[in-house]
Amino acid sequence: MILVTGATGNIGSALLKELHAHGVGPLRGLTRDAARAVFPEGVEAVEGDLVEPTSLRPALEGVRSLFLVSRLGSDADVLQAARQAGVEHVVLVSSITVQTHPHLGPAGENLAVERLVKASGMAWTILRPTQFASNTLMWAASIREYETVRAPYAETALPTIHPADIASVARVALTEPGHQGRTYALTGPEPVTARQQVEAIAAALGREVPFAEISRGQARAQMAAVFGAEAADAVLDVTGGDVNDELLMVRDTVSEITGTPARPFREWASENANAFR
Repeated sequence: MILVTGATGNIGSALLKELHAHGVGPLRGLTRDAARAVFPEGVEAVEGDLVEPTSLRPALEGVRSLFLVSRLGSDADVLQAARQAGVEHVVLVSSITVQTHPHLGPAGENLAVERLVKASGMAWTILRPTQFASNTLMWAASIREYETVRAPYAETALPTIHPADIASVARVALTEPGHQGRTYALTGPEPVTARQQVEAIAAALGREVPFAEISRGQARAQMAAVFGAEAADAVLDVTGGDVNDELLMVRDTVSEITGTPARPFREWASENANAFR
């Protein structure tokens, strides 16, 4: 039995589809509302909330492998519940910033979770993806309203990753030998700038999408109002203010593990064009 947390999210939903398509089972998807969850046929929707680890007991019953999206609750309590339930292997989604920007607060938080997983007594695999292609959904409202997309660091090119590629690596780690005790840095197949991302979305929509570069200060003010100043600074450092060669590096990890090339951003844009219409 495999339990996928974050089962309705960008990675978890793709992972359930991949596991189901490869004939893996039995499968469970964790959700706060099982009645509203739309999973592949045969996937069991189970209710639970990572914020309340005691709610996970029914979902964890009989589970041997756990896909964990962290920092949504007390990860120490979640891991303890998993071990007590008999889980043998945890695949954790962390962040590449653990190795590229260890001084940032969110990177330190991810590193702390990695250490908890390693000390849990269960086997583990850690995935460290770079910037998600799905992060561009933050522009969806502006694009739908035919407004200008405004973003800083317009020419900084990061190897943005398709969430489905993270799911593909997770599927292999959960179902094939040789991945326990391994940490994988994951990137997309090529660097892509914010300007190029907007151009790819425009191509998928078949119309122009105006773009304007703004200053770090302007971006920080907007983001800090929503996420707080520390989080805003961390995001802006990673997306252009404090980039380094390791963050910019394109890695072949996805193709090496899955046997399939990583998906380019334009593929994600084409698949998700409706979100911007």
